[in-house]
Amino acid sequence: MQFGLSESQESLKNSAREFFTGECPSPEMRRLMETDTAYDAALWSKLTQQGYTGIIFPEEYGGIALGKVELMLLMEEAGRALLPGPFFSTVVLAGSVLEAVGTPAHKKTFLAPICRGEVRSTVAIVEANANWNPQGIQLTANNGKLSGEKIFVSDAAVADFILVVARNGVFVVDSKARGLRISAMSAMDLTRKLYVLEFSNTPAEEIGGITNLPRAFDIATAALAAELVGGMQRTLDITVEYAKTRKQFGKPIGTFQAVQHQCADMYLETESSRSAVYYAAWALGENSPDAAAAVSIAKMYASDAARTVGNRGIQIHGGMGFTWENDLHLYYRRAKASETAFGDATFHRERIASLVIDSGNVLARSA
Repeated sequence: MQFGLSESQESLKNSAREFFTGECPSPEMRRLMETDTAYDAALWSKLTQQGYTGIIFPEEYGGIALGKVELMLLMEEAGRALLPGPFFSTVVLAGSVLEAVGTPAHKKTFLAPICRGEVRSTVAIVEANANWNPQGIQLTANNGKLSGEKIFVSDAAVADFILVVARNGVFVVDSKARGLRISAMSAMDLTRKLYVLEFSNTPAEEIGGITNLPRAFDIATAALAAELVGGMQRTLDITVEYAKTRKQFGKPIGTFQAVQHQCADMYLETESSRSAVYYAAWALGENSPDAAAAVSIAKMYASDAARTVGNRGIQIHGGMGFTWENDLHLYYRRAKASETAFGDATFHRERIASLVIDSGNVLARSA
């Protein structure tokens, strides 16, 4: 196993940082988050030109067929820039679901346009009485029609089509289909808009079963953890720079040991999360037997760490950390929103325990 990034991976990471720094600086990010959808067609076109919308998908569908590690590197830099809009919803989430459950015909119809940047999409998963585990979903399609409600659906207002996870399969719904109502809901992360979807005998096309969904959700979960790592790194950078310039008693506060300890803890949390995410990406790419557990470890750790890093960053800034003009609270909002998406730390601790118990039962049966 290679513990360092390859030359091409380092190049991707550096070019992604340069791209996001140039195309989505803080003023642009703030401009987009204050719009209704946080979507900008010009920025989306530039993402497509970079090949980012097809980063991990096969070339036959218009992708560039890079690995899961490369995806995590890209998402880390997107998180560092607090990228607004439907990139995660469309490429990482909807794209992974289509690749996991769709037939070749469905992939040509729905995945290929995503790779070419021609459409936006999202996935409707959570219901009022369910969590991020697909086994708890109650919505059921009858005769190609959906009736019910999905909540916390990201970027639905700019989606051309929506993938709906039902109890009896995964279905595609046109965003303008009759019987579909899309309503905005309050979101902590202002850069990622959330919606309620209400279906009333809405026409839906089945594209596959839910058996392979865990693989797609693992990719999305790891990518979300990578985003958190990028946000933590940016929070650390902003905080260290502030500690070097802010003075108390005639000295920069960064010279005080208490502040240094806080920054050191932030660095530890960030680097530990990064290591966990990179291993999860490697395990997914290699189809390692412990891939699911590695993803849960990465998300479990990053969920808690991002909140802690945000808390420490705001504490070091003092009153400045709470002001609207400071970007720190925006990264904290993303951290809190992503903490619960696809399962919080408690959810993934329980998942790890289940995986360990299940593997023990398999060994016991084979003995």
